[in-house]
Amino acid sequence: MTQIVRFSCPPVPGRLFIARHGETVFNAAKRLQGDHLHTPLTRAGFAQSDAMGTALAQVLGPRPSLTLWASDSGRALQTLAVITEHLALDWHDATADRRLLEIGMGSWGGRYYADVIAEVGPVIEAPEMLLKCAPDGETYPQIADRVIDWLAEHADTPGDRLVIMHGISSRVLRGVLLGLPPHPVFGAPVAPGLPQGSVVMIAGGREVIVVTGTGGGHA
Repeated sequence: MTQIVRFSCPPVPGRLFIARHGETVFNAAKRLQGDHLHTPLTRAGFAQSDAMGTALAQVLGPRPSLTLWASDSGRALQTLAVITEHLALDWHDATADRRLLEIGMGSWGGRYYADVIAEVGPVIEAPEMLLKCAPDGETYPQIADRVIDWLAEHADTPGDRLVIMHGISSRVLRGVLLGLPPHPVFGAPVAPGLPQGSVVMIAGGREVIVVTGTGGGHA
């Protein structure tokens, strides 16, 4: 099986609105967040969520027909709660799915960037600003496998979707949906990075930025 075939996904009907959660206390403290489940939003994170909700309401109008999805992290669910208020939708209708969670950082997770960098050197790969994988952490192909599994499970469901995700995992999902080739270093499709508080719309293999957030770029 070639890498291109491995990372292909079935056609997905409707539009996917993919949002990156707002800033959290870990982001503000410059700690590696990864798949930590409960890292609450800061005031800036709530403001970014408000901005996403306002932008989506302008595009979709009140009470749009959307299937609501989020990773099962607290920060994604908090972000979704703010956005659904703007859309006049019920947060309780959302489905949380662990396959949408951020990259697992293993023993690096929860630690300060500065402390990990002091031990192992740079953990951000320039110029794409991709987070390096921890020795005992998750790889980019593993992220691709789980988001493709999620896509395949719901490929036959019509309609639009709103998905609240994370910095790295959303880049992999977007890369898969856009049919990008595997990254030469990280081995999976990866779309360009966007700040926290950003939303894109993907339909028919094309991406449009709905709103560019004001948050940071790291996971």
